[in-house]
Amino acid sequence: MYTLLIGLTIFAAVLLVLVVLAQNSKGGGLSSQFGGSSASNLIGIKKTGDLLERLTWGLAIAVMVFSLATNWSPPAAPTSTDEILENIKDQQTLPAPSLKKSDSTATSKPN
Repeated sequence: MYTLLIGLTIFAAVLLVLVVLAQNSKGGGLSSQFGGSSASNLIGIKKTGDLLERLTWGLAIAVMVFSLATNWSPPAAPTSTDEILENIKDQQTLPAPSLKKSDSTATSKPN
C-alpha cells in the first residue's frame, strides 16, 4: 500500500508540473510555444483556462492527500530472510585469520 501511495504521489506531481507549464502566463506560457493555441481555439480559450485551473487545484490537493496518506500507512517491514543480512551474520561468526608468519619466510635470508 505504501509503494502504491508513493507511486500515485509521483504520478500526480508530474501531471501537476505538466498542467502548470501548459497554462498561459503573462508571457504566453508553453502552450503558445508548442502549438497549444490551436487546442485552446478548439475548446475555447475561457473553457481551457477553467479546465487547467481545475486540474491544477485537483492535482495539488491529490499530492497533499497522497503525501499525508503515506505518513499514516507504514512501509512494508523488512523480511528476516534477507540474503545480505544473513551473509553479514555469517561473516561475523567466522574466526579471524591468524597473522603468524609462515616458517618458509622466517628461515630465508635476504641476499
